[in-house]
Amino acid sequence: MQMTPIRTQQVIETERFDLRPVRRSDQALIELYASDARVAHNTSGIPHPLPPGAMEAFVTRAIAEPREEDVWVMDCSKSAGAEVAGVISLIHLDRNQSEVGFWVAPAFWNSHLATEAVNALVHDNPLGNIDMFATVFQDNPASAKVLTNAGFVYLGDAETYCLARDAAVPTWTYSTKLSA
Repeated sequence: MQMTPIRTQQVIETERFDLRPVRRSDQALIELYASDARVAHNTSGIPHPLPPGAMEAFVTRAIAEPREEDVWVMDCSKSAGAEVAGVISLIHLDRNQSEVGFWVAPAFWNSHLATEAVNALVHDNPLGNIDMFATVFQDNPASAKVLTNAGFVYLGDAETYCLARDAAVPTWTYSTKLSA
């Protein structure tokens, strides 16, 4: 029998908000924001319309041990803001690498939350990775700007299937080297 160590997911603090692990109590707000077509159409993995139980399954995966993805919510309550303003995650890849994914609720767009969240994740490097990757849809240049502002460099074009659009969508892929 192989024992899998339980990895504690840390809280990452920024000046305006904390990136903290998902809690069951976050499910309703995550579901509210993820059910917005504007959010779903800018992610590969959120269907639209959102089927019943999808966010319950997401939260269950996010808090499971062991897990293949660490998920944090952007919790702005320390600056009198929303308890959940968005989500950011690291998918565990092989060779000491991870893939970052994020979305921000439309009410908080243009507030630089995503830029601060990605910068905090890169700076803290909670998985001790040597590389982080990210992919954004080509019709979402704001997310590409978030990545370049965090030091990611463009690698190339590809396409990814988007559940909400029910189509393959052209993407830009980025990476950044980290000091593990």
